[in-house]
Amino acid sequence: MSPQRPLFSLIIFLASLSLCFCYYMEEPLDQTNAERYPVHHNWRLIKPKHHQHFGFMPRTSRATWTSSRPHGTVVVSVDDYGAKADGRDDSEAFEKAWHDACSRGAALVVPQNRIYLLKPITFSGPCQPNTAFMVHGTIKAWPQISAYEQDRLHWIVFDSVSNFRVDGGGTFNGNGKKWWQNSCKTNPNLVSHALLIKLPCKDGPTAVTFTGCNNLRVANLRFIDAQQMHVTFQKCFNVIASNLVVRAPENSPNTDGIHVSETQNIQISNSDIGTGDDCVSIVSGSQNVRVTDITCGPGHGISIGSLGADNSEAEVSNVVVNRATLTGTTNGVRIKTWQGGSGYARNIKFLNIAMQNVTNPIIIDQYYCDQQTPCREQKSGVQLSKVLYQNIRGTSASEVAIKFDCSRTVPCREIYVQDVILEPEGGSGGTIATCENVRYVNRGKFFPQCSPPPRISMWIADFMSIDLRNDSWLQRMDVGGLMDVGEGFLSMDGCRRKKELLE
Repeated sequence: MSPQRPLFSLIIFLASLSLCFCYYMEEPLDQTNAERYPVHHNWRLIKPKHHQHFGFMPRTSRATWTSSRPHGTVVVSVDDYGAKADGRDDSEAFEKAWHDACSRGAALVVPQNRIYLLKPITFSGPCQPNTAFMVHGTIKAWPQISAYEQDRLHWIVFDSVSNFRVDGGGTFNGNGKKWWQNSCKTNPNLVSHALLIKLPCKDGPTAVTFTGCNNLRVANLRFIDAQQMHVTFQKCFNVIASNLVVRAPENSPNTDGIHVSETQNIQISNSDIGTGDDCVSIVSGSQNVRVTDITCGPGHGISIGSLGADNSEAEVSNVVVNRATLTGTTNGVRIKTWQGGSGYARNIKFLNIAMQNVTNPIIIDQYYCDQQTPCREQKSGVQLSKVLYQNIRGTSASEVAIKFDCSRTVPCREIYVQDVILEPEGGSGGTIATCENVRYVNRGKFFPQCSPPPRISMWIADFMSIDLRNDSWLQRMDVGGLMDVGEGFLSMDGCRRKKELLE
């Protein structure tokens, strides 16, 4: 083989990686190459027939997970290391199997039709290339809370494992019922006791945590009944999470489906999530996040935040939520920040979303307060800017279908609304929009309209903040002669006259 051959192969490999993540390049907020999809009468998004179905995963795909592995990969079964799946703790056998698989670059296999009980456990890297964790059966959390005395925040942790795959069609069962019953959110006696002794309520463990993992793929798995959050990606880079089913009862507290924290370049797709909290939550330090083809419900919707708690600094940017179906959730697409925080959340797009019987379908809440005692208003806040809502339709279970409740001291800037129609569930009554301290532009259909409309000074300030003096901005927006900026409709000539006044 010629000396140039390895170098050429390396160049091809690097080029393929850049193609995989090229979509994270930032594009102008008011332009999008996202394809639009019609909405059926029951508010479920429908692709044209020549496209692959999205939204709800076909039943056949759920029942027939396939878990192919590269030819020649060494297989390590936990049964060969003493796992019994007989109701006793199998943690030690899993630790031995992982040590062997990690050191050899093998695939650890959890056999199907068996249920293995594990106490809190960490699978640490670095590992040899091609290491995989193939779950065909069920891994279930140890039922006794006393097992978590050393670390109450985690059950299963994958730490610093790169070029790693977790797959197999099996199940992680958090066995969370006892944890929910002992949560301050469901047990009033615990709340009173916690307030009496001035101690915060204790958190439950996240079921599965990936921390410091690079080039990670998590696919074809079920996560059910987590103690608290189901799956967390923390400080990871280059992640693909696809074909996941996440399930917990609607009244299970803090059971977020997929939680993204301090993670960059992550794609979450083709997943069905229904829990007692956010289906997907994205918090500070996260950048280049794409959430595509998600069904959500029950739960609290798809959220960015909360951000800025305890006067912290937040940084979230380049987030795209595209083609989601939400049914019966207590929120739709939400951005939530605490008073007193700092930093920013910007370059965010919510595209092609269908909602049915959703409370608070579109909400920005900069006065978020998830605690027993009231939160006082503060002078600082997280800056929200460059947020696009496009092609969002469906029915609202609440009268207020759109709520922009932005900070008085740090108003929301450059909020774009295009083709948003949210009607009342059942067709009776009406819907309204409330818009406080927000500078927004809309084009196309927009219902319900903001009420009461912002002051004139607000939308003039909005013109200035988005540099309407430059006619090329109007051309990029392609407003077609009419657009709504804060209040009323202005013609293209009227916009140019306003430009002259500003000059």
